Formats: sequence, structure tokens, C-alpha cells
Amino acid sequence: MAAGRPTTRFERAVLAEGRGRIAGIDEVGRGCLAGAVVAAAVIFPESVLLRRPPRLRAVRDSKIVPAAERERLRDAIHRYALAIGVGVMPCELIDAIGIGPATRLAMEAAVDDLAVPPDHLLIDAVKLRALEIPQTSIIDGDYLCFSIAAASIVAKTVRDQMMRDAELEYPGYSFAEHKGYATPVHRAALAQLGPSPLHRRSFGTVRQLVAT
Repeated sequence: MAAGRPTTRFERAVLAEGRGRIAGIDEVGRGCLAGAVVAAAVIFPESVLLRRPPRLRAVRDSKIVPAAERERLRDAIHRYALAIGVGVMPCELIDAIGIGPATRLAMEAAVDDLAVPPDHLLIDAVKLRALEIPQTSIIDGDYLCFSIAAASIVAKTVRDQMMRDAELEYPGYSFAEHKGYATPVHRAALAQLGPSPLHRRSFGTVRQLVAT
């Protein structure tokens, strides 16, 4: 396997068991100081899983895909996918119940948003016990599994657009630049301006920066 290039071996194993609609699921934004956590679920038809079209061969973990290529791959994923679902949990809910539960709720919402019901879930590192659907939790799934990597690209592009929109609503924080992650620019703006309505006040880093 090429460095960072996921395979369809997990999907093929599920297909061999007679389950055809396989949803890859991933989230973006779990470690951010601001903004929602966003999850996506992607189901590809069996034909795509058995023989990936050329336009999908560059699909890999969104963290290692340049922004311009992510946009191109997102369009290709939408073209070839059987169904795509997205779940968004806002910062208020993250503060109320914690990032772990909010992440699982976002993933469950993404599954619920699918136009067709999945037969099996391939999930990056998480178990969704609230869903009575056969599922496999894969550590480093966005790196190893094609469908999960595709979901990571969809979630990343959706969330990045949300943070670009946030830049217009809350200028001064450079949300379009850092997307809510704890970069030096973001930390400096937070210390100077205080938290915006998008900041996760339950996160210790936010509390510490505001207190300084």
C-alpha cells in the first residue's frame, strides 16, 4: 500500500459476508477549540468498492490531502457514492455533554441522514452502541479504510466551509485560517478578544487562555 493510501480490504471482507451497503463513517473537529463537530457517512456501490474509478484513487485521510484536492475529491465522492449523510453537533451541545458523546451523536446523525439504510458500518475508532447495525471499529480507519477516508473528506469540507462562514460572522479570530484548531494565531486572538459564541467553554485550553 502506498503511504497514506487506504484500501478496500475491510469493505471486501464485509461484502464477502453478503452485506452490500457499507457506510464508512468519520468525524472532523473533535480536537478544536471552536465550532461544531461534524461527521459524515458514505456508502459506495459495490462496483466502486471492487474497482475504484480513477477519480477516487487519490482518496485518503483528509488530514493529509491539500485543500484544493479535497474539494475535487469531495465532488468525485458525491458523484460516485450511493448515499452520503452528514451530522453536525454544535459547540453548545459539546459543552453540555462532552466531546465524546457529541462525536457519537454526530456520527449517529450522519447515519440517519443517509438516503438508504446501511447493512454495515465501518467507523474510525468509535463504537456506536445506540445503533443496532453490524459495525466494525477500526483504529486509524481514516488512514486504512477507503470508505472511512472518503467520509473524512466529506466531513472536512463541510466543516471547513462552516468555519469560513464563521469568519464573516465573528471577525478577528481568523476562523477561515485555522478552522478552530489551537494554532498560535487562534490562541492569541482568543486571549485578546475572549471567547466567541462558537468557542467550547468546557475545554480547559479555552478557560486558561481567557483567564490569562
